[in-house]
Amino acid sequence: MLSNAQHRAWTGKQVGLVGIAVLLLAGFCFGQPLVSLLPKEGPPTTNLLVSGCGFTPPAAIDIYFDNKNEALAMANGAGAFSQIVIQAPASALSGTHWVSVVDRSGHLATQERFDVYRNWTEFHTKNMQRYNPYENVLNVDNVGNLRMKGSYTTGREIRSSPAVVNGVVYIGSFDGYLYAVNARTGALEWSYPTGTLPSSPAVANGVVYVGSYDSNVYALDASTGAKVWSYRTNTWVNSSPVVTSGVVYIGSGDHSVYALNARTGAKLWSYQAGDVVHSSPAVANGVVYFGSEDHNLYALNASTGAKLWSYQAEYHVDSSPAVANGVVYVGAINDGVYALDAHTGAKLWSYKTGSVLSSPAVANGVVYVGSHDKNIYALDAGTGTKLWSYQTGGFVESSPAVANGVVYVGSNDHNVYALNANTGAKLWSYQTGNVVDSSPAVVNGAVYVGSWDGNVYAFALPRGLAEQEADWKRPDPNKTGEKPVQPKP
Repeated sequence: MLSNAQHRAWTGKQVGLVGIAVLLLAGFCFGQPLVSLLPKEGPPTTNLLVSGCGFTPPAAIDIYFDNKNEALAMANGAGAFSQIVIQAPASALSGTHWVSVVDRSGHLATQERFDVYRNWTEFHTKNMQRYNPYENVLNVDNVGNLRMKGSYTTGREIRSSPAVVNGVVYIGSFDGYLYAVNARTGALEWSYPTGTLPSSPAVANGVVYVGSYDSNVYALDASTGAKVWSYRTNTWVNSSPVVTSGVVYIGSGDHSVYALNARTGAKLWSYQAGDVVHSSPAVANGVVYFGSEDHNLYALNASTGAKLWSYQAEYHVDSSPAVANGVVYVGAINDGVYALDAHTGAKLWSYKTGSVLSSPAVANGVVYVGSHDKNIYALDAGTGTKLWSYQTGGFVESSPAVANGVVYVGSNDHNVYALNANTGAKLWSYQTGNVVDSSPAVVNGAVYVGSWDGNVYAFALPRGLAEQEADWKRPDPNKTGEKPVQPKP
């Protein structure tokens, strides 16, 4: 829950942004050029609305992102322009960038800051596919140069998977603590005592949510680790939460899935399956999908908890579903991988492997998943046809992560692997001190993963681009030096 001070600060920020926008649109710049951006932060490819005023009409005004000229605006009779759309480049690294507006007369110029960030907020990622479409540092050509950037040692094995948000890695350990570790330095920011933590945290709106073997779901302040609230279920929780539209969805060993108010922890609804729920829910288009050891995959109305449909597999469904393009992909014990119509639950295809506890990742029309037969599989998302498989030296319970043409996954053979997403060729591996069934997070040119040796690891390129801040790119708005965008005829 936001404190009164946090609420006042947030409200004040909103009022301030609205006030600036109103002044800009009205052309009130008090004799000085001003520029406004909406939004002021986001991942690469974010669309920005640029507005400005205080220019001499009818000025032609160039709009730059860093040193690249992106658009031309024409000042109206009041010396203003509004809502010119530019896009943060796909190549923009995390850090501070600058949008500059320059009057072609050369007399007036100003700029505003835009912060590029890419976060891995929860087990599934926000797209429910364990796919990071924004990674622009690591790729097929350079991932073989990954080196261990650092590690942080906890008191016992780590089965939890990391969330990485605003430069902090959040991860649970079997030693009974949730940890927040600085992603750049590896220094401990804070830790909070819970029961044993196999659950993977989710971070939303400055709060970390996680389930525990002590039967509780916790909400902690992401900056300080202070407890915001906790909700007690009837037994252990090793399902990982998903947070969307102000609601936390999570499963429990008491056979139920819960929907909790993200701000207060109040129960909104619960649904009881026929057996324990290890599976972590996925939420897409107003529907909650999860598996149970009663052999079923369920689809529930996200608002009410009403059952929409269920599909019965041959055995336990402990895998967490992924959802992409109207299809739900999930694994089952002693069975393999299923693709089900997300609206009806009708089976579209299945592919037989060993037991699948790994949760699928979906990217660019391909489903990636690990199996107890020691393989990582790539299957055509539309047909289930096997495209390739890669055999490791142990069970693969880790769930793959996909980013920029590379599949990252752990194995019970103690290794973390990076594979070519198109061919399955091994590009890189690193041997930890024990089993790796934690699932990697790949963000900002780095790979984060836990191991049963008690460590959470960070891997990056030597002196990697992921560590470079973009502040040095701040251009002089009067010396952009790039050829202006030509007006449209």
